[in-house]
Amino acid sequence: MRCDERFDFGKNWQQFLKVVDESRIQVAVDSLQAVLEVTDLRGKSFVDIGCGSGLFSLAARRLGASVRSFDHDARSVACTTELKFRYRADDAGWTIDHASVLDANYLDTLGTFDVVYSWGVLHHTGAMWDAIENACRLVASDGQLCISIYNDQGFWSRGWRLVKRTYQRLPIVLRPALVAALGATMFTHRATTTLLAMLLRLLTLRNPLVPAINWLRQSGPVKQRGMHGWYDLVDWVGGYPFEVAKPETVFNFCRRRGFTLTHLSTQGSGHGCNEFVFEHISTARVRA
Repeated sequence: MRCDERFDFGKNWQQFLKVVDESRIQVAVDSLQAVLEVTDLRGKSFVDIGCGSGLFSLAARRLGASVRSFDHDARSVACTTELKFRYRADDAGWTIDHASVLDANYLDTLGTFDVVYSWGVLHHTGAMWDAIENACRLVASDGQLCISIYNDQGFWSRGWRLVKRTYQRLPIVLRPALVAALGATMFTHRATTTLLAMLLRLLTLRNPLVPAINWLRQSGPVKQRGMHGWYDLVDWVGGYPFEVAKPETVFNFCRRRGFTLTHLSTQGSGHGCNEFVFEHISTARVRA
C-alpha cells in the first residue's frame, strides 16, 4: 500500500488534543473502569497499542497502572508525548515508543502485560489478523485483551472501504466537504430512527424521551470514552486501511489462542466497532 493512501491519524489526533480537558479525561477513566470491570489498576501493567492521542494511556496511568504506549504514526506519538507532558511530566511509570504492532522484533523486547488495550486500531494496520495475533502474544497469563474491531456488514463494508479510499485520493481542501456530507446523511438517518423509536414508545405508553437521551449521550460534545463527534467522524470517513470482521470470527480466533470472552458489545447489523474483552486463562488455572 502506498504511504499516501494511509489516513493521517496523527494529524486528526493533534486537532483532538486541543479539546482534551479534565472532563474528557474523567470520561475515559470511567470508560476504562467499566469495560475492564475494575476500580483501579494499581500493580498492573498496561500496554496501549496504537495509542493515538494518548488519552487512554493517561486514563490507565491515573488508575495506577504502569503504562507502555506505542504507535507507528509519528504524529500520534507526538500527541501522546504532549499529553504526558501536560499531565504527567517526568513520570517514570509511563513509557512512549514509536513502533508498530506488526514489528515482531520490537514486540519481543516488551514481555507481557496484565492489560493489552487496542481500541479501534488493529483493523487500520493493513494486516488485521497478524496485528490481533501479535496483540494476543503480549497478554500475560490471566491477563486481559481489550480490543474493538470494525463490524463486518458485507456489502456495506465494501462501500465504506470505497468511501475511505476516495477520501484519501481527494485534494485536501475537498475532504472536509465529504466528511460533512456523509455526517449529514448519517445524522438524518439517526434522527429519523430516533423519532420513530420515540413515537413507538409513546404509543406503547413508555417514556418517549429515552431514545433521544441515549442519542445525546453518544453524540454530545463529550462522548462516551471522552471522544469528540467531529474528530471521530473524520476518523470514520477517512480511516484507511480498513478491515472488518464478524464478532464470531474474532471470538473463534482468540479462543483458539487460549482466551475466554468476558465482555462483548456488538453493533448488530450496523456499522462501527464490536467491542471485546478476553481473559487469557493460564494452564495452571485450567488444570485446577
